[in-house]
Amino acid sequence: MNKIIKIALIAIGLIAAILWFSLPSGDDPDAINSGAMNFMFIIMYLLLAIAVVTSIVFGLKKLLTTQGSIKKTLFAVGGLAVVVAISYGLSSGDEAQMVADSFAGNPNIETSAGTVKNVGMGLNVFFILTAVAVVLMVFPGLKKLFVK
Repeated sequence: MNKIIKIALIAIGLIAAILWFSLPSGDDPDAINSGAMNFMFIIMYLLLAIAVVTSIVFGLKKLLTTQGSIKKTLFAVGGLAVVVAISYGLSSGDEAQMVADSFAGNPNIETSAGTVKNVGMGLNVFFILTAVAVVLMVFPGLKKLFVK
């Protein structure tokens, strides 16, 4: 099986190299519509689909075969849901309405208070998870430094 995968990867690499050298120049205004470019996109989508399916299959296999992993996964998903709920509560509706009103005159930007509130929630989730990651990286190092 390993040998077949290596041969397939070498073949895909050779095809991609041939397509790379057959690409039109950047000065060509119709370069995006070339057959080589389209085939390279097809290869990219194919490899992306293979990577996604493989990661999902092996992830689920590991999840279902390792004892206690489902419990840990549910705790992690529950923790993420709590962080998202807290972040949504922290994103202010009044400020969101003011931001949405400030963009009301611009026809190129369609926004509503709900959209602005969701963006604020996403930023809050990012900040909270970043702070948790920093604490989880720094705390064990400090603990080792002072506990010795």
